[in-house]
Amino acid sequence: MKDIFKSPFVEEMKKTTANMYRLGWDERNGGNISYMLNEAEVAEYLDLNNVIRTIPTGFKADALIGKIFIVTGTGKYFKNVEVDPESNLGIIRIAKDGTTAELLWGYSDGGRFTSELPAHLMSHMARLGVNPENRVVMHCHPTYTLAMNYSHKLDDREFTRSLWKTCTECMVVFPDGVGVLPWMLCGNNEIGEATAEKMKEYRLVIWGLHGIYGAGKDMDETFGLIETVEKAAQLYMISAHLPRINTITDDQLRVIAEAFKVDYRKDFLD
Repeated sequence: MKDIFKSPFVEEMKKTTANMYRLGWDERNGGNISYMLNEAEVAEYLDLNNVIRTIPTGFKADALIGKIFIVTGTGKYFKNVEVDPESNLGIIRIAKDGTTAELLWGYSDGGRFTSELPAHLMSHMARLGVNPENRVVMHCHPTYTLAMNYSHKLDDREFTRSLWKTCTECMVVFPDGVGVLPWMLCGNNEIGEATAEKMKEYRLVIWGLHGIYGAGKDMDETFGLIETVEKAAQLYMISAHLPRINTITDDQLRVIAEAFKVDYRKDFLD
């Protein structure tokens, strides 16, 4: 067996969580990531017949039976993943009953996956139905994106328009727009179901007054989606109190979409 600590998926989790913590997106134990892995690749590092223990997920995910994920742990700090991945991360497989996670590696201190796992699994199922290549779900609390929640209408179209009109690259990076939920209690299936419903249309979902969910084909794409929203939100908040002399117009957004050949939400433009 190859060294699991040198596997590309553990390395990606280490680098991504460290970067997110450094940027202030995941204070304390805030935020979580789940990353669907290729079984053949995992088999190079782990004995897939060796189940360390089983953990109930609190959600029936029949569509994901047999799928393997590397997931951040509950109560764990992103800043500690890099130095102690085996305690702060776990590799799980959804068991045949659809409601149990088989621990294949990690959570070595007796811990378990993030309490948001049901929301992640629901989002994975929703995104796989749209794009089978979407393998990463990422949740965090980007500062300016969250600040914008307090001074902007929480509406898919209006929130998306404000971001698109603030930074030229937004139309190119997330032409499908941003879904927005009202404040909801986190850590339960209700918010997971609402997020998954939005994920059928969007790769990005704002949790009102809480944070953001992003989904993509890999770590770079998913991180980049959130990073781009956060940059636009930062520009929006820095300039929100000033007279708006210039802005990107709807016609200019159409020019961007045509130039970069992106399929955008046409109903979001006037």
